[in-house]
Amino acid sequence: MQVKGQSSAADKMEVSQAKQEHLLALKVMRLTKPTLFTNMPVTCEDRDLPGDLFVRLMKDDPSTVKGAETLILGEMLTLPQNFGNIFLGETFSSYISVHNDSNQVVKDILVKADLQTSSQRLNLSASNSAVSELKPECCIDDVIHHEVKEIGTHILVCAVSYTTQTGEKLYFRKFFKFQVLKPLDVKTKFYNAETDEVFLEAQLQNITTSPMFMEKVSLEPSMMYNVTELNNVSAGIDSESTFGRMSYLQPLDTRQYLYCLKPKPEFAEKAGVIKGVTVIGKLDIVWKTNLGERGRLQTSQLQRMAPGYGDVRLSLEMIPDTVSLEEPFDITCKITNCSERTMDLELEMCNTRSVHWCGVSGRQLGKLSPSASLSIPLTLLSSVQGLQSISGLRLTDSFLKRTYEYDDIAQVCVVCPYTSPES
Repeated sequence: MQVKGQSSAADKMEVSQAKQEHLLALKVMRLTKPTLFTNMPVTCEDRDLPGDLFVRLMKDDPSTVKGAETLILGEMLTLPQNFGNIFLGETFSSYISVHNDSNQVVKDILVKADLQTSSQRLNLSASNSAVSELKPECCIDDVIHHEVKEIGTHILVCAVSYTTQTGEKLYFRKFFKFQVLKPLDVKTKFYNAETDEVFLEAQLQNITTSPMFMEKVSLEPSMMYNVTELNNVSAGIDSESTFGRMSYLQPLDTRQYLYCLKPKPEFAEKAGVIKGVTVIGKLDIVWKTNLGERGRLQTSQLQRMAPGYGDVRLSLEMIPDTVSLEEPFDITCKITNCSERTMDLELEMCNTRSVHWCGVSGRQLGKLSPSASLSIPLTLLSSVQGLQSISGLRLTDSFLKRTYEYDDIAQVCVVCPYTSPES
């Protein structure tokens, strides 16, 4: 066992010597923005033994802010002391330098940088052509950039090939492994309205250790929808974000964004088109960290399951919010044939305890072809005050002798016009 261990050590020494025989040296450094210098102020009261010694030392310290020496944050910048974290959506930048440490002229130098991810291998080299020669104490420099689009393990593979003066071709490479983390936790919720509108709530949580400046959070809708952002408060001509002028997201903080999507007219007229799983669009998120380092993240296409309306859909196009007690009011109903066959419909209106229909019940509406719609004005009155539910509509298809019942279609507030306000 001991002899085998000595043999292994000798083999490692030979490998180490073989590595040192290369005439070129490769250095790889990550390029990042500097950070503000931080210090730990030490203070005491004047009656303590040190007196004003600590105060004078802090005033003489060039890294402190003049007039605010007790602040932890200073005025100077410091270079990063470690590799740091790389987050999804950020741009990974690296400096690659090949230096000729020998006293010989090296020829046909080719430097290649590849980034290996879990799914692909990318070539990041700015040029794939070889340098004809490299004199002693000279170097070849290159800066590579890559927008990180995958999370998980990444390996930067740097390979160098060259030819010595004797014509011998040599080759070596180095591996640099790093992890790409997720900066934001994105959750979405969909809310379906009766008017074919879709409300999207996007919850964004900062899961990094530093604050983010949210430069842009927008929704790019699919071809079927138009989008309206509901994240601004209008004040006359100008509009201000609901999150204030300084849109910072602190670590582990969560923020909700709301969007309203409406089907385009050419799709809204065809009720049979928006069925099943539909593509809503994708979120485009842009942020900045530290000293303006930019990050961008785009979600995959967001999908939602369109609500099922059966063969016939009944919706309201117009209804008042408030009506007077025992006074008629008008509503407009829209009937849409969602089936793939023609229907011959009959409308029946059934009174409830509080809401009464005005007009002829059991009238024929005629034939309605697939995906076609029909608007019908109706009149009602309420005999009870308060928030009342509109119910009692029945549609019968004379072809299949099938009846469709519609209750709790909408709600209306019924008030008494003769009640004077309390003085």
